[in-house]
Amino acid sequence: MSVVIEAFRSVVGTNPVVMGLVGGLVIAGLNLLGASLVFVWRNPSERGLDGALGFAAGVMLAAAFTSLIVPGIEEYAGGDPIPVLVGLALGVLFLDQADRLVPHAHYLLTGERRTDAADPGESVPGVDSERLAPVVLFILAITLHNMPEGLAVGVGFGAVAQTTDPAAAEAALGQAISLMLAIGIQNVPEGLAVSVAAINAGLDRRFYAVVAGLRSGIVELPLVLLGVLAVTVVEPLLPYAMGFAAGAMLFVISDEIVPETHVRGNERVATLGTMLGVIVMLYLDVSLG
Repeated sequence: MSVVIEAFRSVVGTNPVVMGLVGGLVIAGLNLLGASLVFVWRNPSERGLDGALGFAAGVMLAAAFTSLIVPGIEEYAGGDPIPVLVGLALGVLFLDQADRLVPHAHYLLTGERRTDAADPGESVPGVDSERLAPVVLFILAITLHNMPEGLAVGVGFGAVAQTTDPAAAEAALGQAISLMLAIGIQNVPEGLAVSVAAINAGLDRRFYAVVAGLRSGIVELPLVLLGVLAVTVVEPLLPYAMGFAAGAMLFVISDEIVPETHVRGNERVATLGTMLGVIVMLYLDVSLG
């Protein structure tokens, strides 16, 4: 798979900021692709969606360890696990506290309204306000959870600039590309799931597909660049940043994706999807890393 690495380097170059920007465009583009699948897969079943989200969880689970935690400890912290584990704990704490803010945003946007507030079901014809409220909450949660994904891709490409040994730099670039592909792949079913929920609440397919792509890009691209710049400017931050991104991703898997796939009686399909996702990510990591 060194051909993939060489092709990426020949097209993008070696500037870590440019590589990070391209990585951000890839993962945002695949999120848009997932959201746009509602044009061709118009009525996906709950079973199919749960399996797809399980696959996304498996990819993220493996990526958190193979592309962030393990190289963070072995290659960038000199074998000392403490910096990565501190970053991991901070990532979990950040997502835990950020998740507490989502219901408040949900309340302000779609929850219990004042008696003199307009009824969205009247002001937006064809939209089911009762079904729209949890959709907005879900969109806010997914947007929040896109943050560690963008940061992880940025940190991955930023790590390439911190490696002086050519062989190690090649391995770091392979890990960054595999992480980019893994997050991009899992963004496809994630984007589809949010689109389906929005359409079921009465939103227009074309409108939401565009919104999903813009939302993902607005959230992920700046964080990709932030991740690249943080670790290239302040090199000692790298293992902490890798742990932070991994902790945030693991929190998303355990707190959101897995429970979401186990509430409709499709646990077996979701679990098999998770195992398939782990297999795909491990193959990508070994092939590219």
